Amino acid sequence: MSYRKLKADYLFDGFKMQMGGVLICMENGIIETIVDEDQAGEGIENFSGILSPGLINCHCHLELSYLKGLIQEKRGLVDFVLSVVSSRQLPEELKLAAILKAESEMLKTGVVAVGDICNTSDTRFLKSASGLDYYNFIEVLGWSPRHAHTRFEQGKKTAGQFIEKGADEKYISLNPHAPYSVSNELWNLIEPGFGGKTITIHNQESDSENEFFMSGKGDLTRMYELMKMDSDHFNAPGTRSLHFYLPKLKSASRILLVHNTYTNETDLIEALNYNDNLFFCFCPNANIYIEDQLPDIPLFLKYKTRIVLGTDSLASNHHLSILEEMKTIKDAFKQISTSELLLWATSNGAAALSLEESLGTFRKGKKPGVVLIENAAGGEITDLSRSRRLI
Repeated sequence: MSYRKLKADYLFDGFKMQMGGVLICMENGIIETIVDEDQAGEGIENFSGILSPGLINCHCHLELSYLKGLIQEKRGLVDFVLSVVSSRQLPEELKLAAILKAESEMLKTGVVAVGDICNTSDTRFLKSASGLDYYNFIEVLGWSPRHAHTRFEQGKKTAGQFIEKGADEKYISLNPHAPYSVSNELWNLIEPGFGGKTITIHNQESDSENEFFMSGKGDLTRMYELMKMDSDHFNAPGTRSLHFYLPKLKSASRILLVHNTYTNETDLIEALNYNDNLFFCFCPNANIYIEDQLPDIPLFLKYKTRIVLGTDSLASNHHLSILEEMKTIKDAFKQISTSELLLWATSNGAAALSLEESLGTFRKGKKPGVVLIENAAGGEITDLSRSRRLI
């Protein structure tokens, strides 16, 4: 087996940035070591930019790729959800073509693994022959208590369809969609399956979510009315949503809270005191697309939380590029370094998806993929930066 020797202006190893350094790996991408240039010998391939392990997209809805450009921006979560629900009727061949195109985009821009939300089994054929690693988050939702058993069985059936196509059961879990879309009866059915799994949930994506749990009022009630869903069974606990549902996730091996757009300091302190296995996933471009609002990311840095990145879907985003998510954060919070952003996009992301044994860092024996980020002056990404996969 021959080796490749790769060098750029900067090298990020999954934890820290360094100038120079030669990455030595086998042609199949298995990492051997990192050495100084004077120790690498001949045959060095030189690039301009940053070498990084492959990027991890911790939150995506690949099956919704056919909705790209079809949903109006910045109308709020309720109108976004209503638009998605009313736009699901499309020929299967068009859906599949959109899924294939979207996955190709991720591959080209350096994504190596995806935490993918699955309401259906539409992506199972693609994933069986994919160049990406997937954690398949089978999403169950059902606000009506009388439909809880049916929705639970549908989730189990979907999981089984992925397993039939070769998906590793270790990387499949049944997950609640959001606190406002899962009845207590459905929670009771899915909770026993959380053990040993990464469990994800859409958290505080809209302020109406917190209002609903505080008072039983707000814009979510409009959604229930328009979708003809009865909420008589719900008694508002008088707390913000995160305080209500977090104890239900106690048996999960790792908890992935997604969006966190309206998570405040009280929420954060409560969450961190409750569980040590928390990861907070930001999808900034989707937050702007839907609510025109970004999370208070510096607050999460203040409390040294474990942060990861996602793209959400092409229903709520113009691309599935993790680098573009990094750019948006960098533009809004200039004090956050590229090294910090890459930490979230590589080693943290791999840990959140239980893939740290093979992905996320340039460590001997791993096969994390190698990405080049071009146009990164001084080791910092800019609006002109581009990412592409080398291995």
